[in-house]
Amino acid sequence: MRSLDDTARPVPSRAARLHLSRWPGYAAAAWGFLFAVPSFVWATGNTFGAQSTVSPSLVNLARDGVPWFLAVLVVTGVLKLFGALVGIGLTRPRGLRTSRLMVFCGAGAATLLTWHGGLFVVHGVLVETGAASVEPDLAALTGWYLYLWGPWFIAGGLAFAGATALYVRHRDDRRKLSLYSVVGTLGALILSVASTVTGIG
Repeated sequence: MRSLDDTARPVPSRAARLHLSRWPGYAAAAWGFLFAVPSFVWATGNTFGAQSTVSPSLVNLARDGVPWFLAVLVVTGVLKLFGALVGIGLTRPRGLRTSRLMVFCGAGAATLLTWHGGLFVVHGVLVETGAASVEPDLAALTGWYLYLWGPWFIAGGLAFAGATALYVRHRDDRRKLSLYSVVGTLGALILSVASTVTGIG
């Protein structure tokens, strides 16, 4: 039986619920745009902000203007911008074909980013507690990966996960879209495990 307080409390309209459900998508988009900036800046050879927070070997590649590495930075920046567009795409209803792509990419991004950030945090904790060791020139970077890069990747992963879940939830064809979410998650998980095992990425 409902109390008077329950009956008097206004129930959010569908429009209001949809508006609130868009925030994770906007957060994911902002994450992608912000994270794309360093990639493009470092691709110019300017290593501002990277000297003390990123592996020295990578900083040297950017500073020396190694072509293949600069290309990697540009491609990485473009992918981050694409991720931002996916975040925006998850804030509005789309046609079925576009929705499938948004959900697939959103779920994949959530898995990749959370996995990547989680590895940084776990490795950082192991090093800080003495359970693992790193080379002397990398020791100073442990804190940055533990307290900055790890949480940053996880935050992006959670934003994409929330945006994708809410997008599917408010769709009438959520059963079909859920399949693409699962496929995107599994594909990203397989890619993440493979890159970890082989040491690539």
